[in-house]
Amino acid sequence: MTQQLQLAELVAACRWLGAKGWAPATGGNMSLRQDSEWCWLSESGKDKGSLTESDFLQVNIGDNTAPSGRTPSAETGLHTLIYRLFPEAQAVLHVHTVNATVLSRLVKGNRLTLQGYEMQKSLRGQSSHLDALQLPVFDNNQDISALAQRINSETSKDDLQWGFLLRGHGLTCWGRSVQEARRHLEGLEFLFECEILRRRLEVL
Repeated sequence: MTQQLQLAELVAACRWLGAKGWAPATGGNMSLRQDSEWCWLSESGKDKGSLTESDFLQVNIGDNTAPSGRTPSAETGLHTLIYRLFPEAQAVLHVHTVNATVLSRLVKGNRLTLQGYEMQKSLRGQSSHLDALQLPVFDNNQDISALAQRINSETSKDDLQWGFLLRGHGLTCWGRSVQEARRHLEGLEFLFECEILRRRLEVL
């Protein structure tokens, strides 16, 4: 698939998640790898449900700079971290869904464990509901550079194979294609909703 078609696919994914209300009030950010040195990342302050291809900026994966002089998303450093850690990563989606935001605050430790859900199989490499799926949870930080350094130093690549939660902030997930990133997002969002409902019913 050509870069232009991949970017068009990412724009379609942005419209889809925007329609679901998963990136409200210009929140969230999305990106696509161009090659080993560059990615295309959504511009800051744009409504993600109405993005066009011209709203994506070329960003250097090594130093987070945008040659255009325009301002990429505030979470640029989280996207480029994923691209540096995983050469196979082709797309990164960061969303502010209610389920991800609330569940990240309910988790007391640094891992969200999910088990017993058939939809765990929506994530690459998962083949059974019996497996214990763990997703890292990090405290939010407005200093994205420091946050990216912490994620890199405190977490193994195996822990980040689908993405991570930021406490009170949202979900960052990735895939080997736009389609896979979108599937991971939808699957995780379903699992988060189920887990919140399960926890709510347990205290009734």
